[in-house]
Amino acid sequence: MRRLLCLCLLPAMAGAAVPVTSTGTSPLWGLLQVMLALGLVLGVIIGAAWLFRRLSMGGMLGRWQPAKVVSGVMVGPHERVVIVELDGQWLVLGVTSRQVNLLTTQPKPAMPAAEEQAAATPPFAQWLAAAMAKTRRPSPDDTP
Repeated sequence: MRRLLCLCLLPAMAGAAVPVTSTGTSPLWGLLQVMLALGLVLGVIIGAAWLFRRLSMGGMLGRWQPAKVVSGVMVGPHERVVIVELDGQWLVLGVTSRQVNLLTTQPKPAMPAAEEQAAATPPFAQWLAAAMAKTRRPSPDDTP
């Protein structure tokens, strides 16, 4: 990667270091070459980051999560009790700095329909819908 960067910058740096000659090379041309080389390098960096994110295991595992942390509470300086949902079961785990213990399991409780809809809708979406409804002006078609 470092060699590729050097190979991309070498022509731009060589062009920028050339003084104005009698052939009419202007300093603006050197500045343009440097800016184009910088744009190329930034494009390569952004492309490599995008490619790494697409092909890395972290990106692929982010789409499928077999376990989901439902809740957690600190019970000591290095101890937590965590509820994890796995295959429709809730696992209550005791987590310390050295080990994880299964405390109990229970079936996932059924949510009421209102809570299920609220959980499905992100808080920002709820706030945005309320703000839009508040600032919405009635149109002539809305009057009965």
